[in-house]
Amino acid sequence: MFLILTSITVITLDFRGEGEGLIGSVRDGAADALAPVRDAAGGVLDPVGDALAGVTGYGKLEDENAELRARIAELEGSALRDEGAEGELAEARALLGLDFAGDTPRVDARVIATPVSNFEQTIELDRGSDDGVAVDMPVVDGAGLVGRIIQVSASRSLVRLVTDPASAVGVRLARSSEVAVAEGEGPERLLSLSFVDPAADVSVLELVVTSGLNDSVFPPGIPLGRVAVADPAPGRLERRVEVRPVSDLAKLRLVSVLRTGP
Repeated sequence: MFLILTSITVITLDFRGEGEGLIGSVRDGAADALAPVRDAAGGVLDPVGDALAGVTGYGKLEDENAELRARIAELEGSALRDEGAEGELAEARALLGLDFAGDTPRVDARVIATPVSNFEQTIELDRGSDDGVAVDMPVVDGAGLVGRIIQVSASRSLVRLVTDPASAVGVRLARSSEVAVAEGEGPERLLSLSFVDPAADVSVLELVVTSGLNDSVFPPGIPLGRVAVADPAPGRLERRVEVRPVSDLAKLRLVSVLRTGP
């Protein structure tokens, strides 16, 4: 009961925090303290079983893929007995074929908590600094960009989703080569693109990828979404363009943290 009350208090105080100062320290400690409780509950409720094994952050990409293949083999057996494993199996296979990440080292992780309010679009992962995860590392699934790490404890990390109103991602439109900034508008809403030239030749369904410009924390070429709205902009300074994320952010289970940076 004490741990539950502590968790509620931290969430209330830190619902918009970036992990700095006293609140960040309390949250980090609470995350590690609550880990055994959450893990025990997950063992009872989750038909799939143990979390997808993540890499230590220093192993080779071949080792990471070997762990994913082992997890896939486990899930294939589970899928025969439980329909609930089929979705996770598909996600694990997609991560194994993560071509847009190239040879970037990564830490595979499992989502253990999803957004609890409309004020903040974040998810929690079962990997932390002990696994090589650090603040500002990009997070992806098999389809594309999910968000970035904003808070880390020893065994847990918090991800700000691209749909969060505080999220801003430098992007490039793949066909027209227009450069813009994709901003979150909240849950179940399209992303909005800022700074799009009103005369730009933007097409619906055009792929939008990360630009990697201006020392961005996101490497170039990661798929973010596809254009869903591209309204003409006569007499305006910029064109109204909205993007639908390629990742199903409401159903995330398995993701990869890209170990970019120094």
